[in-house]
Amino acid sequence: MTYANGRRLLDADSHIMELPNFLSAHADPGIRDRLPEIDYSRSSVERDDVLAILAEGGRHARAYAAELVASGDQLIRGSKEEKALGAFDSEDRSAALDLLGFERQLVFSTLSGTVVFDHRLEHEIQYGAARAHNRGMTDFCTDDARLLAVVSVPLTDPTHACDELDRVLADEPGAVWVPHSDCGGRSPGHVELDPFWARLEEARVPFVLHVGGFPLQVPRAWANTGRPAPRDWMGGGENVRGKDFTVLHHAPERFVSAMVIDGVFERFPKLRGASVELGAGWAPAMLTRLDETVEIFGRSEPALRGMDRKPSEQLREQFGFTPFPFEDVGALVRQTHPDLYLFSSDYPHAEGGRDPLGRFDRSLAGFDPVVVQKFEAGNFERIFGTQA
Repeated sequence: MTYANGRRLLDADSHIMELPNFLSAHADPGIRDRLPEIDYSRSSVERDDVLAILAEGGRHARAYAAELVASGDQLIRGSKEEKALGAFDSEDRSAALDLLGFERQLVFSTLSGTVVFDHRLEHEIQYGAARAHNRGMTDFCTDDARLLAVVSVPLTDPTHACDELDRVLADEPGAVWVPHSDCGGRSPGHVELDPFWARLEEARVPFVLHVGGFPLQVPRAWANTGRPAPRDWMGGGENVRGKDFTVLHHAPERFVSAMVIDGVFERFPKLRGASVELGAGWAPAMLTRLDETVEIFGRSEPALRGMDRKPSEQLREQFGFTPFPFEDVGALVRQTHPDLYLFSSDYPHAEGGRDPLGRFDRSLAGFDPVVVQKFEAGNFERIFGTQA
């Protein structure tokens, strides 16, 4: 028996836990020594533990891996982060997927995105880091068709972005992760980025936004209360805290709203995208606000007045959201539409919980099986395609 227990599940969010040499091992020789190191200070991962794993050949000890395999359909309830089966070894990840029973799984990086999306870096360094990251992700997923590599492309420079996109599209990635920040002083709907969106549309490869594509913490002024700062939920001070979490959706909402208002989804009606590990509770209000914005400001902005579809229709047809396990998916469906939401496990991250499917099941209890099927698989297929 698997964790999926015979159900057809397509997982829109999972991760690898990169080892310290992840970028350098895949970098062009001329850029290798210039790349910043992966920063472990913002992770629950102990750098010394990971270095020890690296010294052992980059795999868990076989006896330890066998113990994890023996947990069977309870695997997801057990060890997390770098201690999980398949956290950084692709063969072990295939074994983990056998036990989870997911038909397909998007695979994101965890730590190296902070380098790839660091807009302070010179373009040569930033896009060199992206190239190394994307080779590493492709290598990890290449031997198992169920694993869909998520590659990363910064939008800081449109020309460099299109060049890197052309490289990665040749490897047929599962999705292209873009940061939900401004694009080098541009809106994502800037005319110079139209070739980027056009390439994605033509290739039928979706873009994704994901936590880590924008700073997690509120600006320092908002955290300054004159009292000691609280610990984050992992017990440190560099991860998400309560105040950070309340505004986590602001940046992705701004990015998606800009794409809609700038007409990106209208110009590229076959473009697909998703917001992953950023929650979905903000989606209903955003859809309503966008429809109202077009209705009101269409009187003075011709581009809005000329839209063929309401923003809510554009996003329902071309976009999706992964709810957090604690969010009430049923309530979100009632407020909007069942086509908008995607199942995700966040394996092997602790944030995904020890039984995400059970929590989602409880929130969807009593719904028509067609609605449940859309959440578990159908909406994934609409956005990410049907090829296994």
